[in-house]
Amino acid sequence: MFHARRLVLFHFWVAFIAFAAALVLGEWQMAVRSPLLPRVSNPELYYRSVTAHGTVMGYVLPTLVAMGFGYALTELALKRPLLGLRWAWASFWLVVVGTVVAATPIALGRASVLFTFYPPLLASVFYYLGVVLVVVGSWVWVGLTSWNIHRWRRDNPGAVLPLAMFGNATGAYLWAWTSLGAASEILLLILPAAFGWKDTIDAGLARVLFSWTLHAIVYFWLMPAYIAFYTIIPRAIGGRLYSDTMGRVAFVLFLVFSMPIGIHHLFADPQVGSGFKFVHAVFTAMVSVPTLLTVFTICASVEIAARLRGGKGAFGWVKALPWDNPYMLAVAFSFVMLGLGGAGGIINMSYQMNETIHNTQWVTGHFHLIFAGAIVIMYFVIAYDLWPQLLDCAPLNARLMRWQLWLWFVGMMVTTLPWHLVGLLGAPRRMAYFDYSHPALHPQALTVVISSIGGLLLVVSGFLFLWILATARRGSVRAAPYTFSTPVHAGAVPKALDSFALWVGLMVALTVVNYAVPIVQLSLIPETSVPVVPVGAQR
Repeated sequence: MFHARRLVLFHFWVAFIAFAAALVLGEWQMAVRSPLLPRVSNPELYYRSVTAHGTVMGYVLPTLVAMGFGYALTELALKRPLLGLRWAWASFWLVVVGTVVAATPIALGRASVLFTFYPPLLASVFYYLGVVLVVVGSWVWVGLTSWNIHRWRRDNPGAVLPLAMFGNATGAYLWAWTSLGAASEILLLILPAAFGWKDTIDAGLARVLFSWTLHAIVYFWLMPAYIAFYTIIPRAIGGRLYSDTMGRVAFVLFLVFSMPIGIHHLFADPQVGSGFKFVHAVFTAMVSVPTLLTVFTICASVEIAARLRGGKGAFGWVKALPWDNPYMLAVAFSFVMLGLGGAGGIINMSYQMNETIHNTQWVTGHFHLIFAGAIVIMYFVIAYDLWPQLLDCAPLNARLMRWQLWLWFVGMMVTTLPWHLVGLLGAPRRMAYFDYSHPALHPQALTVVISSIGGLLLVVSGFLFLWILATARRGSVRAAPYTFSTPVHAGAVPKALDSFALWVGLMVALTVVNYAVPIVQLSLIPETSVPVVPVGAQR
């Protein structure tokens, strides 16, 4: 019996309904920036929308998906009821309440600081308190994940932790550590100013603390998608996982290399020394290693599926792949967007090349390809795969699933590729609107319109996704027992790849080495404190 199914369903429904609302806001923002709506040029409304869109997509959606998927994995992979179910429900309601508390000042125009907070801009105190509640709720999930693993190991001495649960715990531990940066910024620097206890804020230190979270959070977003790559896709397309060990290596490398890289977002900030910027750039390059390992492993797993279907030759097996299978489409689309987004990321992490695209639409195109493209499309897969277990329903409509995935892929490509182009031309990000009658901007008008059309396709795809989930007939059939991908070689797993002490230790140590000096230096320099700038109705 799936004891946590209602818990998982609640997480998914709140996550995906919020996601749909944020999708509409995103399309509205693109339309406002385009020449399609010349009469709508209120920047205040635009930045409300951008803040809401970013907060939902950056915090609410991935946190609820990771938590809901994590609770499902805990039961399905460990094959035992979730321990601490009441605590899990409490953490869910903390996240929901935090979301409402944060959303209210955004809607009232008192928190237009984007999801990165942007000190010395100062939002309503309730926005920050809402974000804190979301983070605290997620920390309860981290604790429950660790507790369930501890009890499982005690009851199963000598057993190897299943790969799905190993990946789930990796994502939880990564989130617990990386969220400390933003939490410290809010608790130590922002809230004292928001409560009126101070009228200045150390903007330089705040940006460094947020960089602690800013890039590693991407790999927290990414972890459910990578778990799906390894443990769902090979089984769903009729194949085998090429290597369980390779999956574990990829997970722990993300744990180690995701943290000491955030300062590459501060290349243009003078308060951080160039030496640390260079070190963070080097470690950023290292994150490509687990991604390349994953691409190799999953492509090998896909090839196994094709050869089991009769595929032959060096490349002839590609024709034998089950291209009518939605899961096959999803992983192919995800890898295309991951490759294009990752290539753009190489530009971003380069100390020199970053100068050409810093704060341009290129950056927006890059992170939308990675998160909204490669990652979110796998969130769809996770929901599609778990839905029969959650509702005791038949497998979902494959034809509609294919349409939905195609719309998402095409929409994302149409949206983001023009952003890359205009970014190279110097178009800035975070601008509410443009005067396209200006000769320098007029050539960019068409690309912005194209992006808006792509955004419309994404909205259609997002609502089709919700329709597919909502029209599933609860209790129509008894779902078959849930299984994960079976590795080709089920050999012994090295002890180091069945535990976390070494990798968490390395994660903490590298973070301390790469962040301690900048944080201490900035803490001792009062000149980096500047007057706060209240936004919205506080002015």
